[in-house]
Amino acid sequence: MLVNLLGLVLIALVIYWFWPRHPKATKATKASGEQTIVVDGGVYEPERPVRPAGQPIRLTFLRQDPSPCAQWVQFEGLDVAAELPVDKAFTLELPPLAPGEYPFHCQMKMYRGTLVVN
Repeated sequence: MLVNLLGLVLIALVIYWFWPRHPKATKATKASGEQTIVVDGGVYEPERPVRPAGQPIRLTFLRQDPSPCAQWVQFEGLDVAAELPVDKAFTLELPPLAPGEYPFHCQMKMYRGTLVVN
């Protein structure tokens, strides 16, 4: 009985941790179009940064989570990856992109976000 109860609690925790979130898109607030994406607690915050199309894109990541999973950020379809230092801002520069959504994640795909270009 105890094993079954423990199993149900673990299943509930897994569902809670990985349940799909529907984050809001967040526009850059500075005039330069830059904002810091904090990497901590299993999420990128903001998870959906927004940038204008046709302009070079600068994304600044601040990794606060020392776990190995948070060490890298990878952009699907762009062939871009970067190692993020702990507690130091790291700026990633991307070329001008066409309008669309560009998923990014850690190497284990546990941290997930989407760059929105419009």
